[in-house]
Amino acid sequence: MSKIKPALVQGTRDFGPEVMYLRNHVIGIIREVFERYAFQPLETPAMERLETLTGKYGDEGDRLIFKILNSGDFKKDVSDYQWTTSDSATLAGLLCEKALRYDLTVPFSRFVSMNRHSLVLPFKRYQIQPVWRADRPQKGRYREFYQCDADVVGSTSLWQEVELVMIYSEVFQRLNIPVKIRINSRKLLHSIAQKANANDRVSTFVTILDKLDKIGRQAVCNEWLKAGFDAGGIGALSSWIFDREIEISKVVKHLGADCDGIEEIIFVLENVKRLKPQAPLLFDPTLARGLDYYTGCIFEVVASGVEVGSLGGGGRYDNLTGVFGVEGIPGVGISFGLDRIVLAVEALGCIPNTQSTKATVMVTGLEEEDMPYAAEITAKFRSTGIRTEFYPAPVKLKKSLDYANKTGIPLVAIVGEEERKTNNFTLKNLTTGNQKTFSIHQKSDWLDALNQPSF
Repeated sequence: MSKIKPALVQGTRDFGPEVMYLRNHVIGIIREVFERYAFQPLETPAMERLETLTGKYGDEGDRLIFKILNSGDFKKDVSDYQWTTSDSATLAGLLCEKALRYDLTVPFSRFVSMNRHSLVLPFKRYQIQPVWRADRPQKGRYREFYQCDADVVGSTSLWQEVELVMIYSEVFQRLNIPVKIRINSRKLLHSIAQKANANDRVSTFVTILDKLDKIGRQAVCNEWLKAGFDAGGIGALSSWIFDREIEISKVVKHLGADCDGIEEIIFVLENVKRLKPQAPLLFDPTLARGLDYYTGCIFEVVASGVEVGSLGGGGRYDNLTGVFGVEGIPGVGISFGLDRIVLAVEALGCIPNTQSTKATVMVTGLEEEDMPYAAEITAKFRSTGIRTEFYPAPVKLKKSLDYANKTGIPLVAIVGEEERKTNNFTLKNLTTGNQKTFSIHQKSDWLDALNQPSF
């Protein structure tokens, strides 16, 4: 058998224990806040039917869906003529019935549509799972990454938007990441687009605006003009729309008080300020969120002081379940980008004092006869909630201590003939070099030593 050079698929990563401790810490905080706000856990399959996913993310998003070849002879139902004349998109539709999920929102909407008769509305769920996108890999952007979503379906109340903003604020406050939570509305964007005579091409107008961070304001204006939007309208818009912290009252002057979306944004801004004054919520008229299924308020979170891209985003999608034949179930949700949040924590140096070792104590027997008693001690430690490593073979003490040192285990419980005969063990503190003998029957003594080693 020929040897294969080990390599990762581009856009994917391995995570060692040290990184996983940090990722689990971040996930733990997000999950804890979700559950405090009464969201329930849910998981959906990694694969969805291709037709479930396509047409929900815009043309650009559809191109980034990872399609899965049909099993077996995937060419058998494709004629030679189709094989040689079809474009890539058409051919993919003939060869692929399944795809990896692009996000968690569309699969959630599919779940709601299939289970609508058994759900009590409004239904609040959170979901923490990986998604896949055939994007060009770069810093902070991967082809496989985790999303942490919270969504509510079955309610049109704007209080849901208020609570979701408060979730964002609380999570990032606990993670010590300074952020700005930006809010806009797809309804307002529609009104803005009409100022440039977008008519039925609002999606194109918004998609170009969504490129602002990548290409800059002048390039956005140039693309609007190239796309054929009204030059006079674009000129008028460019005088104010790129002010990312403009007062909403000034937007009212430009578009009128009856402009769609204005009242919704004001409601969320005022009530978040009343309930959580320190929440860093800002109105941003350039916030586009190019996904086609958004219909109302939209959100995006960016870190202050570090460039890692968006840390989260979301919005209202009142019509999403309609594509599955289920009308009248409105929804709104937000998502946390776990991978970028971890990058932000590392870049800002706000890494918490989290679990950084695989065990608090390691138990080692010096001789074969000592191993059963060492295993009993290990079981007792674990029964009290102490993370315990059992060294699986009798070896010289130096070898087992070296192992503990290299793997970052601070305490070693040593069992030799004397300890075995007296029902004791010797606990060695590898940081100080000190050691102390405890009776296995004096639980309170050794439990204090394991939880707060000060000897």
